[in-house]
Amino acid sequence: MQPSTAREFSAYGLSHWIVFAVFAAGAIAVVLLGRRQRNTPAATRSGQVFGAVTLGLYAVIYVATMSPPTIGGSVPLRLTDLATLVAGYALWSHRRWAYALTYYWCLTLSTQALLTPVLKSPDFPHYEFLAFWAIHLLVVWAAIYLTWGVGIHPDWRSYRFAVVATVAWVAVTFAFNSLAGTNYGFVNRKPSTPSLLDVLGPWPWYLGTVTVVLLTVWALMTWPWVRADSTSPEPASLGR
Repeated sequence: MQPSTAREFSAYGLSHWIVFAVFAAGAIAVVLLGRRQRNTPAATRSGQVFGAVTLGLYAVIYVATMSPPTIGGSVPLRLTDLATLVAGYALWSHRRWAYALTYYWCLTLSTQALLTPVLKSPDFPHYEFLAFWAIHLLVVWAAIYLTWGVGIHPDWRSYRFAVVATVAWVAVTFAFNSLAGTNYGFVNRKPSTPSLLDVLGPWPWYLGTVTVVLLTVWALMTWPWVRADSTSPEPASLGR
């Protein structure tokens, strides 16, 4: 008798809805934890533990992708790679620049991956399924924890830094993809699985559409905090 083939992950199947439920529960938990420990030494310790877990898990997953290494899968140029690294560092240090990238990247681009996952793997409990969702959930939880839990907020300087850093990443990634024939970040072509890019026009025009959308959405994500902090006697502080 032939062994049964593992069922493939399907977007908006049962396992995907369970991921949504886990995400919602985790988001509530990190906000409650952050608010309970806000402005106490425990907040620093919790952030460091959260950051260490995030970076440690990423290291394990990255090493796994290097077996064997491939030019199309092992170069850490995906925005998920960078978002995970900066999120882990932001949790550990509360540095302004790291928080800025965590806030903008993880609450928009990483969240988009939750809604339209580019995941071609067997369903739960396959290790590829677990690795994909563990990383994407952790980085979004990190942004939620730092913002609505710990109480760190973005400002227009954060916005400008995130825009410049993202443009630099696109330029470097596009050049690498063009030379290596890869498609990190989907900046050289759309993913083969359905995504929000499908409604933003063909390549390369969707890159411009994404730029306009992100600039607008990120500005809308910044303005309420700037306005609220301008009327607060004790605006949230960040590391340098």
